[in-house]
Amino acid sequence: MIIIPGGLGDSDTFSKVLENHRDSVRKFVASGGKYLGICMGAYWAGHHYFNILDGIRPVQYIRRPNTDTNRPHAKAQRITWLGKKRTMFFYDGCSLIGPGLDKSDIWATYPNGDAMALIQNNIGLIGCHPESQEDWYETYSWMKDHWHHGQDHKLLLNFVNAMFGQ
Repeated sequence: MIIIPGGLGDSDTFSKVLENHRDSVRKFVASGGKYLGICMGAYWAGHHYFNILDGIRPVQYIRRPNTDTNRPHAKAQRITWLGKKRTMFFYDGCSLIGPGLDKSDIWATYPNGDAMALIQNNIGLIGCHPESQEDWYETYSWMKDHWHHGQDHKLLLNFVNAMFGQ
C-alpha cells in the first residue's frame, strides 16, 4: 500500500519528492496495489500528478459552489461520515468530483454535497485529516476544543480495512 498523508506540501513538493516515481506508482496501482491519499495525497492522485483516478477530479473545496468556507486555514470542518454528522480537521482539503463518483463508494461528504472521502477500486481518497494528532489541534487556539480523542483514527482504520475488503 502506498500512503500519502496530508501535510506534505504542494505541487513543488511533488516535483521534488515524487515526480520521478510517477510511473512506478501508476504501475503499482494498475497492478492492484492500494493507494491511500489524504488531503495532499488525494490531490496527488489526480490528473496533474499521478493520474490514477477514473473520472474523478480532486479540486479545492473552498472554490466549489455552495461551500460553507472560502478560507484554506485550519478548521473543524463539518462533514457527514457514513451518514453521521461530525467535524474533522481541515486544511485546504479537496472535494472529489466527476462522473467517476458513480463507480465509487462514497464514505463522507461536505455540507454542499461534494464527496470528501471515497473508495474507487483500490484507491482511497480523503479530503480532510482523520490522521490528525492532538498537537495539530493545540497548534491553533481556535481548534483546541475540537480534538477528536482518537475517534477519527478509528474512522480511518475502518476506511483502510474496507479498502482491503475486511
